[in-house]
Amino acid sequence: MSARILVVDDILANRRLMQAKLEAKYYSVLLAENGPHALEVAHSSAPEIILLDVMMPGMDGYEVCRQLKASPETAHIPVVMLTALSETADRVRGLDAGADDFLTKPVDDFALMSRLNALLRYNAVTNELRQREASGVKIGAFSEDEASTLNRPVNVLVVDTSPYNIKRLRDPLEQAGHRVFTLDQADGLKQSGNEKLDVVLLGMSNQGYDPLRLCAHLRTNDATRALSIIVTVDERDVDLAGRALELGASDVIQQPLAVEELLARIRTQTRRSRYVEILRNRVDRGLELSVIDQLTGLYNRRYMNNQLSLWMKRSSMGGTPLSVVSVDIDHFKKVNDVYGHEAGDRVLKEFAERIMANVRPKDIVCRPGGEEFLVIMPETGGDLACSAAERIRRAIAAETFDGGTRSASALEVTVSAGVATFLGDEDTIADMMRRADDALYKAKSAGRNQVKSLAA
Repeated sequence: MSARILVVDDILANRRLMQAKLEAKYYSVLLAENGPHALEVAHSSAPEIILLDVMMPGMDGYEVCRQLKASPETAHIPVVMLTALSETADRVRGLDAGADDFLTKPVDDFALMSRLNALLRYNAVTNELRQREASGVKIGAFSEDEASTLNRPVNVLVVDTSPYNIKRLRDPLEQAGHRVFTLDQADGLKQSGNEKLDVVLLGMSNQGYDPLRLCAHLRTNDATRALSIIVTVDERDVDLAGRALELGASDVIQQPLAVEELLARIRTQTRRSRYVEILRNRVDRGLELSVIDQLTGLYNRRYMNNQLSLWMKRSSMGGTPLSVVSVDIDHFKKVNDVYGHEAGDRVLKEFAERIMANVRPKDIVCRPGGEEFLVIMPETGGDLACSAAERIRRAIAAETFDGGTRSASALEVTVSAGVATFLGDEDTIADMMRRADDALYKAKSAGRNQVKSLAA
């Protein structure tokens, strides 16, 4: 897949060489010659990936990365640091600054393209989620719960046939507060309650199985698709690591490993996967907010109209009956006027709970507004709908409501209900709702606390 990549390097020859490599693979390339220029281009052009040189005069790559990650507009852009420095401390410093990866110059073409492909797969998920969220609730700072999700200890599964390698990985991770499991201990994770696996550390070199096949399986299996997979390889197996990245591995650690780099890469990959999880949850919450009444938890008017239209079409095509019950709390205004809106809200919540306890699972209970409620009853004729409405009426009147204060601790609440049935192809939502409202008005006029239906 193609992408827009920003190359940041203070040496013109390096920029041109990297530009030629990337354009040969059909990437669109942006160039920046120093740190301030890189920040300007990143904000104005929104590249998908940034290849950032570390050793630059003035503002070095570490500071550029920190500023990119500190800005809400650019924090989501993956940063790959490129440098001639090869010490572990330099890699860890880059990862701590927020870099997503670290490549040593001269950059191996195969390793570079493999890393870019891995980051583009990550971008494909996060960009879609960010766009969906931006269409509803704007992306903001992490809430307290979301921050705790990002920073909670990590559950790591180590897959390696070498007991020596397992010990070298387990000891520093457990000392850092993380939980480590091996294949023979995986059941312990299932028994730990609501905890789930975060990272798989997958040994690639000198294994008694095909690690590439296992890597591919983890990425294609629904239960493990979202896991961060970090592969560990000997220095001589760079090509093997590249193939693992192409198959979906998230990151690579070369053996012999450095503890600081191991912990930094675990932290980076876990925060990335949890960031995706947070975005998904935000999108789900946004979708829920669009159809759910926040006070009662029932469906709102938008969802009501959508579902009513859908069930009317099904009823028309299949010849099955369809009814609606319009329910209104009697004298609800007095509750608000005498006992206050807080008591009124408590009554509405308990009212919704009683309705839900007295309908079938396939019935759709909605609150279009105020003290008005509507129950859509698929595959239900008028007589059955009237019986169901009567059951709801009795459940509401059977016990008093608690308004939350001493004076409102035992409120007598009743309801009136009107029933209407679907009349066929020529019937419309407006007509059906009008008949239900007319039946409800008939019940109110007859003295309230009763159910009425209206013939066509």
